[in-house]
Amino acid sequence: MRLVQHRRSRVVPAAVAGLAVALSAAVALGAEVPSSPRSRAAIEKSRPALEQALTKKGLALGAPVFLRIFKESSELEVWVWSKTSRRFELFRTYPICHFSGTLGPKQNEGDSQAPEGFYRVAAGQMNPSSRFHLSFNLGYPNAYDRAWKRTGGALMIHGSCVSIGCFAMTNPVIEEIWTLAETALRSAQGAFEVHIFPFRLQAEHLEQSRRSPWFEFWSNLKEGYDRFEATHLPPQVRVKSQRYVFEAPFTPR
Repeated sequence: MRLVQHRRSRVVPAAVAGLAVALSAAVALGAEVPSSPRSRAAIEKSRPALEQALTKKGLALGAPVFLRIFKESSELEVWVWSKTSRRFELFRTYPICHFSGTLGPKQNEGDSQAPEGFYRVAAGQMNPSSRFHLSFNLGYPNAYDRAWKRTGGALMIHGSCVSIGCFAMTNPVIEEIWTLAETALRSAQGAFEVHIFPFRLQAEHLEQSRRSPWFEFWSNLKEGYDRFEATHLPPQVRVKSQRYVFEAPFTPR
């Protein structure tokens, strides 16, 4: 298995495979998102440039969002719902400033691993007063993780560019991501999905990892990866017999 060390990261041994929570891109009339002077200042600062960039792509601030993370390349993608194409369109790809561990899922409290799988973030998981500037909790352990008896918690995407087990961004980057997510939750989206992969799961790339202890797990993740790649609509995700199973996507209004 390839060990990948990231900026200011330390490599730790990979651990046992697991799956995530049943997902649905729940759409509501809008959610009560916790706020703070810090989050309001971040939104005020980020909004003008984001609105201009979104408009150029035919997108709108407040539309539903979807996030993907790729560990190997240290990238976080933000996709935004397009009323024109009726699917999610890639808006921006942000560099991940820091995460600890290596490729493979989180298994146990204290293993310094960042999770992999399918996660869901609702309004109550947003923390506008985080000691890491701004943050939102990924919801680990999800149903898949619990089925594999994985332990740990408080795994987030946040600012401050320092972390163990979380995905840390620079403060300017988390402010943009926060603004996109917060306005989506407030205006139309009940929760947004976050799909976390070891790398881009094209067949040839996955084949190179056949000897990895995580090959079967990653092959299961690939089923969800492929569905989104084909449609740009996140599939609904459930957990059955310690595996992720995928159903027809939920389409935002």
